[in-house]
Amino acid sequence: MSFSIEQLARHPRFVASLRFLSEALRNRYDSGPRIARMLASHQRWLLTQTAYALHLEHDPAVPGSGLTVVALRDLITHYRVASRNTVLSFIEELLTYRFLELAPGPVRRPRRYVPTDLSFTAMFGWYLANLAALDLLDDGGRAAALAASPMLLDLAQPRMARNCLEAEIWREPPESVGLFLWTEAGGLVVDHIMSKLDLDELVGERIDIGRVDARALAMHFMISRTHLQRLLRKSAERGDIGWHDEVKKTRMWVSRNFLDRYCGWQAVKLAAVDEAFAWAQSVKKGSDPL
Repeated sequence: MSFSIEQLARHPRFVASLRFLSEALRNRYDSGPRIARMLASHQRWLLTQTAYALHLEHDPAVPGSGLTVVALRDLITHYRVASRNTVLSFIEELLTYRFLELAPGPVRRPRRYVPTDLSFTAMFGWYLANLAALDLLDDGGRAAALAASPMLLDLAQPRMARNCLEAEIWREPPESVGLFLWTEAGGLVVDHIMSKLDLDELVGERIDIGRVDARALAMHFMISRTHLQRLLRKSAERGDIGWHDEVKKTRMWVSRNFLDRYCGWQAVKLAAVDEAFAWAQSVKKGSDPL
C-alpha cells in the first residue's frame, strides 16, 4: 500500500523525511557535482527524468522508440517544459560530459542514445534515496528491496517520471518554491535550506535554519554570489525567508507558509515514486516463476 499525496503532506514525520532526503541529495552533489546539477533546476529534473524514462521504454520492435532527440523534444514541448532548442542543447551537453552515448549497433535515424554507467548509478542513487525517505515514515523496506533487486528501477522509473510529467501540480511548483527551482542550481539551494531545518523548532511561523554564509554557499555550488543574493532577496521580499540578524544576514529562518508549500509539492513526487515502486514490485512478483 503506497502513500497518497495527502497522507504524505500531513504525515507528522514528513518534514524530517524531507530533511533526510535533502541531506542525501546534498551528499550526492559533494561526490559528483556535475551530474548532480542535472537535477538542480526543475526544468533539468523534468528533462533528465523524461529522457531516462524514454530510454527504459525502448522496444526493439517499435521503430523510433527509446531515447531520441525527436521523442524527447515531442514529449517535452507537448507539456511546455522547454523549447526545442533547449532539448537539443540538453542532449548535446549529456553527450559532451559522457552521461549519454550512441546506442550500440548500426546508426539509424533518428539516432538513439543510451545512458552511460555513470548516469545509471546516479539515477539508481536518486531513486534509492527517495525510497529511503519514504521508509522513514512507516519503517518500510522499499530501499532494501531496490538494493536487492536493482532491475525494479527499470519498471518504476518510467511510470514515476510520466506521472510527474503529466501532473500540472508537479510541473508548476508553487511560486515561492519555483522562485528557486526554475533557476540554475536553485534546487541545491533549497536542499541546503531544508537540510538545516531545526526539527526541534517546527512550531510557530518561523523555523530556524541557523547560519547561512551566502558567499561560501555560492562558491560551493559554483553559482554567482550576485545571483544567489538576488534569489534570497526576492524570497525575503515575499516573506518566505528572513534573517534573525537583518544587518549581517547570517542566521536565517524560513516561513511556515514556505515549508508547507514545499512539503505539499514534494508530496506529489514522493507519492509518484512510492506508487510506481509498489506497482513495479507487483509486476515482478507476478512474473516470477512459482
